[in-house]
Amino acid sequence: FYFRNKHRPFLLFVSLLHVHTPLITTEEFQGRSRHGLYGDNVEEMDWMVGRLLDVIDKEGLKNTTFVYFASDHGGFLEAHRGNAQFGGWNGIYKGGKGMGGWEGGIRVPGIVRWPGVLPAGTVINELTSLMDIFPTVVQLAGGAVPQDRVIDGRTLLPLLQGTVQHSGHEFLFHYCGVFLHAVRWHQKDSGTVWKAHYATPVFQPEASGACFGRGICPCSGDGVTHHDPPLLFDLSQDPSETSPLSADTEPL
Repeated sequence: FYFRNKHRPFLLFVSLLHVHTPLITTEEFQGRSRHGLYGDNVEEMDWMVGRLLDVIDKEGLKNTTFVYFASDHGGFLEAHRGNAQFGGWNGIYKGGKGMGGWEGGIRVPGIVRWPGVLPAGTVINELTSLMDIFPTVVQLAGGAVPQDRVIDGRTLLPLLQGTVQHSGHEFLFHYCGVFLHAVRWHQKDSGTVWKAHYATPVFQPEASGACFGRGICPCSGDGVTHHDPPLLFDLSQDPSETSPLSADTEPL
């Protein structure tokens, strides 16, 4: 692929099976990690990404290639075999894959590499979306996004290059299937991030933070609780979504 295209623009999309159940690991990586089969998969995925980057570097394409690494969702908390967790870990964030609006299911890493163009070691604490990949790639290729429809993504380049300080997304809507579960609002003037939950999954058991009884949380029906008024969190102060706000605790 890269031999045919290394002298002209190319798009390489690699969707890795690793860290997704059923965790198919090659023999070479089995037992490498202290974190069981899931950790072995993370290490093998890391090795595969390294091989791709090595080829880009070896072909002299490092400074002309924009690399974006991300995940489509947070860890799948219900994925277990015996006592072994097969679906990752979401740190301080509540919930996981398939849970609509909880941070653990939708807050994922986005890692960008473009030596010579973007400064190394920069951390940008702004909200972006996988929808942003499309307009970013179109801009990099010198094209224009369609004008005959609404494009929800925003190009990432101004944010990455530091020409703007804030994401183009003031609001983001978090769906579970076709059902709107939550909305986040990044207040431009104050930088505060609010999130309202209209529906949340019913955890089984209740304190588990996951839907172990069902295997994965449903989007609607008796498996969700509807909130009226919505549950409201200030993510700037409470990223773990542990303390819903009320008129008594938040006058604003």
